[in-house]
Amino acid sequence: MTQTQTHTLAVPGADLVYDVTGPLPPADGRPPLFMIGQPMTADGFGALAAHFPDRTVVTYDPRGLGRSARTDGGTDNTPQQQAADLHRLAVHLGAGPVDVFASSGGAVTALEWVSAHPDDVATLVAHEPPINPILPDAAGADRARAAFNDAYETGGSGPGMAAFIAMTSWRGEFTEEYFAQPAPDPAMFGLSTTDDGTRDDPLLSRHSWAVTDYRPDVAALNSSAARIVIGVGEESAQTYTARTAEAMAALLGGPATVFPSHHGGFLGGEFGYAGKPEEFAAKLREVLGAPPAG
Repeated sequence: MTQTQTHTLAVPGADLVYDVTGPLPPADGRPPLFMIGQPMTADGFGALAAHFPDRTVVTYDPRGLGRSARTDGGTDNTPQQQAADLHRLAVHLGAGPVDVFASSGGAVTALEWVSAHPDDVATLVAHEPPINPILPDAAGADRARAAFNDAYETGGSGPGMAAFIAMTSWRGEFTEEYFAQPAPDPAMFGLSTTDDGTRDDPLLSRHSWAVTDYRPDVAALNSSAARIVIGVGEESAQTYTARTAEAMAALLGGPATVFPSHHGGFLGGEFGYAGKPEEFAAKLREVLGAPPAG
C-alpha cells in the first residue's frame, strides 16, 4: 500500500502543509494529480484519492485553513493568493505540468492558477466553481449570499448554515419568490440553534467573498495550453453551482461535463454528505484520459 508523506512548504505569509501519495517524480511518467478545494482541506479528498492508486496524488490545505497556518495576519481567502501558493508548490515539487481536480472554491482557484501560470497545468477538471458575476442573475446571487452572511452574523453557525443550504439547494434563478421564503430553521437540518459566538467561518463569513466575486480571464484561459474541463453533478441540475458551472463552460466554448452525484459527489460518508466516490472516480479517470486502475 502506497504511503502518504506530509510536508510543509514555507511561502510568503504562510506555511503550507501538503500531502504526497506515491513517488515523485511519478514512476510511470504521468503527471502528478493535484486535488484541491476551498474552503475544504486535504482530508476531503481521501475517498477519491483511494481510487487512484496508480497515480501520484498531491493534496494540501489552503493558507489559513486546516493545518496551513498564516504568518501574514490576513484572514481573506483570494483565488489570486491561493493560485500563487499552488504555483510555488508545483515549482517546489519539480512536478512540471500537473493534472488538477478542483472542487468548488478550489475550482475557482484553479482557474486563476491556469490564467496566471498557464505552463503549470496539463489538464484541469474544475467541478462546480461558484462564480457570481457570470450568472444572468448575478445581483440575485449576491443578495442571496448576503442573506446567509447576515444570518450567520446575527445568529451564528446554525442559522448561517441553514440559510447557506437554502441558497445552494434552490433550483433556478434567485427570484423574489426565493427571497420571500421564511428563514429556514437550523433544527430542520440537524444544526445547532445555539450561537457559538464565532464569526470567522471561511464559508459563512465574508472572508471568502473574493472567491464568489471572481471574474475569470476567459481570454487567458482559452489561450493557455491547459485542457480545461468544467464538471457539473448530475444531481445538481439548476442549483446555484450547477448554473455557475454551465455558465463557465459556455464562456469557454463548450458544455459542462456531467459527473455522478452532487456538488460533493466525490466524498465518502465520513462528512455526512456522501456522494458516489467510486463512480465519480471512474468518470474523472475517463475525463483525464487515463487507463482504468488495476
